[in-house]
Amino acid sequence: MVVRVRVNGEMREARVEPRTLLVDFLREDLNLTGTHIGCDTTYCGACTVILNGRTVKSCTLFAPMADGGEITTVEGLSKNGELHPVQDAFAKCHGLQCGYCTPGLLLSTLQLLERTPKPSEKQIRKGIAGNVCRCTGYQNIFKAIRAAAEQMSKR
Repeated sequence: MVVRVRVNGEMREARVEPRTLLVDFLREDLNLTGTHIGCDTTYCGACTVILNGRTVKSCTLFAPMADGGEITTVEGLSKNGELHPVQDAFAKCHGLQCGYCTPGLLLSTLQLLERTPKPSEKQIRKGIAGNVCRCTGYQNIFKAIRAAAEQMSKR
């Protein structure tokens, strides 16, 4: 079947098997490899994308379920070569190490800050609860989210 979606502002389509996972559609059919495959069980959050305004774990959705939808992947964050404030804050605050979890964390952070511009510590923890980082110990991630919130409030 043909799946048509708007990804990062651009209409894209590909013919896929009905059982194709959204993460595989993005990576293999659309060549958007920033979305990572981690656990295939929704635990780690490395595959997180924004679908129709909500974060979703793309490893547990079939691509046809996104047909007609709008998707933001990590590739869609920067514009005209400039990092998005969330990306910039993660880089400046050392909110990443190996980087495997980073795409999912960036998108979860973006959605959190769009809904809650000045989140409390508890709201930050809840906002990224679906993303697991095995390297950083989270303190710099929390610092990055607070810095991103501050940067985004100045936009």
